Amino acid sequence: MKLSRIFITGLFISFLGTLPLGTLNIAALQISISDGIRPAIYFALGALLIEVIYVRISLVAMDWVRKRKKLFHFLEWFTVLIISALAVSSFIAAADPDEKKNVILSYSFHRFWLGVILSALNPVQIPFWFGWSTVLFTKKILLPKSTHYNIYILGIGVGTFIGNLVFIFGGRLLVDSLNNNQHIIQYAIGSIFAITAILMFWKMIRKKDAISEMKDGNAGKSE
Repeated sequence: MKLSRIFITGLFISFLGTLPLGTLNIAALQISISDGIRPAIYFALGALLIEVIYVRISLVAMDWVRKRKKLFHFLEWFTVLIISALAVSSFIAAADPDEKKNVILSYSFHRFWLGVILSALNPVQIPFWFGWSTVLFTKKILLPKSTHYNIYILGIGVGTFIGNLVFIFGGRLLVDSLNNNQHIIQYAIGSIFAITAILMFWKMIRKKDAISEMKDGNAGKSE
């Protein structure tokens, strides 16, 4: 009963944390539109692999990670650059009727590895899981046991994957309903990326970096 509660808790938190619009789920949506469902699932699995690794690190090395403030700050700036580039390339794809794919997401390497790279450069998920794991430790739902960690991470993985499937299959529904107006989808996706980049930039200017957010569990993991 205890392990099932840990699994369901991890699944529920992860699923809800995946739903807010962000870099990874919008990229999965765009890949499903341009390449199809299977490549988008590969992308989601690559991103998921890095997330569960980050969660494991956050569980066993909290103090070590907290001290790496400069690393997180660098990753934040790098993430802003990537999101900005994704926004620009989406607008280019929308403006050019012959260009149906995002320039950055259209590179030939496997979508699984693209998911690995983009997820590894997304530091927002680390403070998200720091916060929630701390809450679960405090409430004694999660205990410092290997079995608890493994079940918790399994639930997180399932929840994240289900959340990404919402965007992947949602992307295909958009294509079916707007078959002759895909530029509208590209403009919408580009706008989401642009707004995300602006919000992250504003947050960084105000010095609300990822490390400072580790003090609470309110940060989303989908920025």
